Amino acid sequence: MSIKHVRALRKNQTRAEDIFWHEVRNRLFLNLKFRRQVPIGKYIADFVCEQEKLIIELDGDQHEQSEAYDEERTRVLENYGYRVVRYWNEDLYEGIDRVFEELSYLVGDARAERKCDK
Repeated sequence: MSIKHVRALRKNQTRAEDIFWHEVRNRLFLNLKFRRQVPIGKYIADFVCEQEKLIIELDGDQHEQSEAYDEERTRVLENYGYRVVRYWNEDLYEGIDRVFEELSYLVGDARAERKCDK
């Protein structure tokens, strides 16, 4: 996987990726640093928050045909220690507030678990 390929993906984001990036860039969401189009193993994750070990994948219609591929991809990314959360592009278009409300809960729950583990 080349850096040129990653840069091309960043430059040619989907509409859903543009919307999500606009909401999380520059620590706008819960002061978390997100990066986009991040190589992890043999895959490129859409959005990654290292601090929370969280990957956000935005799936379009093409993913309806690739469920087995997506499941394998998720397993591999989880083996790297990440939680993988998937949203359909339509989720962002039709209810971006619900998406970020759910993410707030997920991040809050993970932070609470880490405090209990200490």
